[in-house]
Amino acid sequence: MTNLIGEYECKIDEKGRIILPAGLKKQIAPEAKDHFVINRGFESCLVLYPMNEWQGISEEINRLNLYNRKNRNFARYFYRGATELALDNNNRLLFPKTLLTYAGIDREVILFAFSNRIEVWAKARYESLMTDEPEDFALLAEEVMGKPGKSEESENVP
Repeated sequence: MTNLIGEYECKIDEKGRIILPAGLKKQIAPEAKDHFVINRGFESCLVLYPMNEWQGISEEINRLNLYNRKNRNFARYFYRGATELALDNNNRLLFPKTLLTYAGIDREVILFAFSNRIEVWAKARYESLMTDEPEDFALLAEEVMGKPGKSEESENVP
């Protein structure tokens, strides 16, 4: 699995293209072959997946029982807007206008890479999200990352 990292500030040109930063491009696995899928994400951002990662996620979703209404709805919403992209000779990706509108992106964007994806945010929206840090980030970390049933006392007992 890919482990992408980094924040990159970029600009979208008048045609809806963005240059993929060199620091990010070198993290993309050769198996992706400079092909990506962009899709709607949560919290009104876009998500850019290297093609090899998209294939794995797509396989997982395709294993859902589509006789279940919630699964069908999830699959529809997840795939809605999904578009295949390829880097051009100048390392640019052309984003669909409908997705740019969905995410409120006009000119300045932040590419936020983590795990196997790259979130594409309108700069102002991203900055607002990141300045609204939870009051107690340590408590959030404990709730999300803490191991159930373990305490400091039990870790010290042989």
